[in-house]
Amino acid sequence: MASFAWGLVTGFFTYETTKSVVVKSWSVGIINRIVQLLIITYFVGWVFIHEKAYQLTDTGIESSVMTKIKGFGYQHNRVMDVADYVFPPQGSAIFCIMTKIIITENQFQGFCPESSDNFNCDTDENCTQFLGSILSNGVITGKCLKSFNKSLGRCEIEGWCPAENDQVKINPMLAVENFTIFIKNSIRFPLFNVTRGNFPTTMTSAEIRSCSYHPVSNPYCPIFRVGDVLKDIGHNVSKLAEQGGEIGINIEWKCNLDRDIEYCVPKYFFTKLDAPFAKNPISKGYNFRFAKYFKTENGTEFRTLHKAYAIRFDVLVTGNAGKFSTIPTLINLVAAFTSVGLGSVLCDVILLNCLKGAEQYKAKKFEEVSEAQIEAYLTPSPGSQLSLRPGVKSSYDSGAISLSPSY
Repeated sequence: MASFAWGLVTGFFTYETTKSVVVKSWSVGIINRIVQLLIITYFVGWVFIHEKAYQLTDTGIESSVMTKIKGFGYQHNRVMDVADYVFPPQGSAIFCIMTKIIITENQFQGFCPESSDNFNCDTDENCTQFLGSILSNGVITGKCLKSFNKSLGRCEIEGWCPAENDQVKINPMLAVENFTIFIKNSIRFPLFNVTRGNFPTTMTSAEIRSCSYHPVSNPYCPIFRVGDVLKDIGHNVSKLAEQGGEIGINIEWKCNLDRDIEYCVPKYFFTKLDAPFAKNPISKGYNFRFAKYFKTENGTEFRTLHKAYAIRFDVLVTGNAGKFSTIPTLINLVAAFTSVGLGSVLCDVILLNCLKGAEQYKAKKFEEVSEAQIEAYLTPSPGSQLSLRPGVKSSYDSGAISLSPSY
C-alpha cells in the first residue's frame, strides 16, 4: 500500500512534454509560415490596430439633443415663421417642418355628406356596406344624401362638418430649402466619466451664427441648411415638400480616449429613413392632422382642421469610447498566440492526406499499441523484448514513457 501511494506521489510530480516530428519539406514549411503570417497580420492589423481590441469600450452613450429652426416662407398667401411650420415646438430630437397645409375651416359637430368619391351612392342600401368604416371622415349613418340637381348622392356621416376634402391643389412651401437647423448635442460616456459637446468650446457666438455645416471645410459647425442636407442624400426639395418625408441626421461619436480629449469630436451623416417605401403606392411621404378649437358667442364649439405635409427630422446619436486596459489586451494576445497554432493543424492535414509520404509521417507521428502488447507488458518474460530496461519506468497518469537516472 505504501509503495502504491509513493508511486502516485512520484508520478504526480513528473514533467511530460510532447513528442515533435521534424518534417523537412519546402512546400509544407512555406504553407506553415504563410498561414502563420496571415494570422499574425490579421491580429496586428485588424484586431489590434483597426478594432483596437486592446481597449476597454463603453457603448452606453448618454445623449441630450436640442434643436432650433430658422427661416421664413409663404403658404396660403401669408408669411410663415417658426411658430407656424415647426411641430412640436419644444425643440426636441424629433421635429417636423410643415411644407404644405390643407385647411378646413369652421367645422361644427353635425350631419353632412362625405367629401370622397369612394362614398358615392344611389340609395341608402349603397351606404350600408360602409357602416363601421374607418376610412371616412366621420361615422357612416347609412343614409344617401342627394342634392336637388344631382342624381348621384353621397353617404351621410355624423361628425365634424363640412367634411375635409384633401384632394385640393395647394402649392408647397419651397423656401424650406433655405431654412437652417441648429443642433446642440451633449453626450457622456459613464464608464470613463467623459462629457463632450458637438461644437468646440472655443467657437464664439458670432462664429456659430455665421457658419454653415460642410463635411470638409466646416465639419464642426452645428448649423445645417435643409437644402444641403437634401442634396447630400440625393433628393430635391420640390418632391419632399409636396408629399413629405423622413430624414435622419446621425451624429456619430467614436472616441479614442488614449489620445487627447479634444480629438473626441462628432461626425454627421444624413439618410432618407422612408426610402424602403419610395416605390410603395400606399402612404407615400409623411403627413398628419391637427386642429385648433374655438367657441361661438353662445358656447358652441367649432374647429379649424389642418392636414399638414411635412419633412420629419430624426436626430440619432450613436457612438462608443475606448481606452487602454490590461485585461482585454491579455485576452486578445492569448487568442493571437493560440491562433498561430492553426498553421500546424493545417500542415498536419496536408501531411496526413495529401503528400506521397503520408504513411511514413503517420508512422512517425502516431504510435499504435495493441492489446497483445499491453498484456505482454503487464506479464513480461525474462527474454522478452517488450520488457523495460533498468532505469526506465512508466508514468501512470498518461501512458507516456519517462526517463529517470539510475543510481
